Amino acid sequence: MDSSTASVDVLVVGGGINGAGIARDAAGRGLSVLLAEKGDLASATSSASTKLVHGGLRYLEHYEFRLVREALKEREVLMRAAPHIIWPLRFVLPHHRGLRPAWLLRLGLFLYDNLGGRDLLPGTRVIDLDRSPVGAPLKAEYRLGFEYSDCWVEDARLVILNALDARERGAEILTRTALVDAAVEGGLWVARLRGPDGERTVRARAIVNAAGPWVADVLGARLGVNSGSAVRLVKGSHIVVPRVYDHDRCYIFQNSDGRIVFAIPYEGAFTLIGTTDEDYRGEPGAVAIGDDEIAYLCRLTAEYFQAPVSPADVVWTYSGVRPLYDDGAGKAQEATRDYVLEWSESRGAPALSVFGGKITTFRRLAESAMDYLKRGFPGLGPSWTATAPLPGGDFEPRGVDALVATLRAQIPDLDHAAARRLVRAYGTRVGRVVGTAGCVADLGDDFGAGLTEAEIRYLMDSEWAVRAEDVVWRRSKLGLRMTADDIRRLDDWMAARLAGDRPARREPERVAGRQ
Repeated sequence: MDSSTASVDVLVVGGGINGAGIARDAAGRGLSVLLAEKGDLASATSSASTKLVHGGLRYLEHYEFRLVREALKEREVLMRAAPHIIWPLRFVLPHHRGLRPAWLLRLGLFLYDNLGGRDLLPGTRVIDLDRSPVGAPLKAEYRLGFEYSDCWVEDARLVILNALDARERGAEILTRTALVDAAVEGGLWVARLRGPDGERTVRARAIVNAAGPWVADVLGARLGVNSGSAVRLVKGSHIVVPRVYDHDRCYIFQNSDGRIVFAIPYEGAFTLIGTTDEDYRGEPGAVAIGDDEIAYLCRLTAEYFQAPVSPADVVWTYSGVRPLYDDGAGKAQEATRDYVLEWSESRGAPALSVFGGKITTFRRLAESAMDYLKRGFPGLGPSWTATAPLPGGDFEPRGVDALVATLRAQIPDLDHAAARRLVRAYGTRVGRVVGTAGCVADLGDDFGAGLTEAEIRYLMDSEWAVRAEDVVWRRSKLGLRMTADDIRRLDDWMAARLAGDRPARREPERVAGRQ
């Protein structure tokens, strides 16, 4: 990064899903865009979700019909845009006799099926849990259930794909680059950015503040803009345990405090359980699960599962802070998940700040942001993202198996699970990862769990990966199957490559993963 001054139409601050989505949309409409993210892409809230593209069934109770309708419509738009990282899931909702009555659940699911329309996803059905295999892991008292559709998403990869598309449409994406401050000079924002190579000055006609949990800090301390809006930080934590049950359905469990918890098959050998919803008042970057949250998640699932989950079973946890718009709700779980965009101008230079939002509606949020930016860019092109695939997603939603077969035909000794993981991560771009390899040995060193030198090189060269944690916890979840020594060796290899040294080639090692 040099000290020269660049000029762009839009400076986007924040590399989570909203910032990446806005950068992509703006670049595709012909604007020059620079995105600055102080950490790694998706390194905060956007990699700490429950990994769902969903309408938000429980939001119906809070009468957020517009949000639910928009989210339901987006499920299939996003499935078509990125079928490698987004796919259907079926959720089982056991009827708890002490909580919501069965007729209310039926009504809610009827609305859920019909409010946003469906094409690819099947509708709701009633289940006799005494007879269905999905009832087997549950306690005998749960006899009636409902099964409905939503979608899974690899959340951090969704951010990466939006940033990739933005870059390929002309945007500049800077990671580990913080906004120091910005002031208006001559009707333009003059922003100072600090990154790995020092400071850089950028002139921008508009700033989009998509800093997530830091949105208020950027608005006030960095841009010097007074705002009447406030952000409510809500902490959500998840635990990962060894697989609790064998089938492919997910569960959604009600709780007497109004919160719900999901139990979802995860990474083949595990079950993901979450989330908690509680107000958070600390530094967003320091968020971590508490013992009370682990106990809460274990206690709630023990109300439903015959074989209870205990804190001793937990193999991994993650936590995030949702930057919700503060609507004055009494409880954290009642605070709106809808987004609010705030437009302000300082001596003719506009700033747009993003409060709230959820992964499912990021694309629509970006379109709304473009509607605001039309005030400063009246010749802005039309919306376009509803029908445009994300990188690697240019295939039919049911075409994963065909891509896996093609990859295994090229590399016959690549086992099915490894091939499927690569296709699920990279879609039709998997060829850019494996190159001309004709056997697994051609992919280079194996750092554990099938993570090869070829894949790491691709992630470093094309997807902004700098450290091992970028690779094993965000661009993949292979950290669940790698040892601490594996990850340290990977970190050393990546550091040597960044330093310009040629890492020594090693023979692949057989290392037992953590199950």
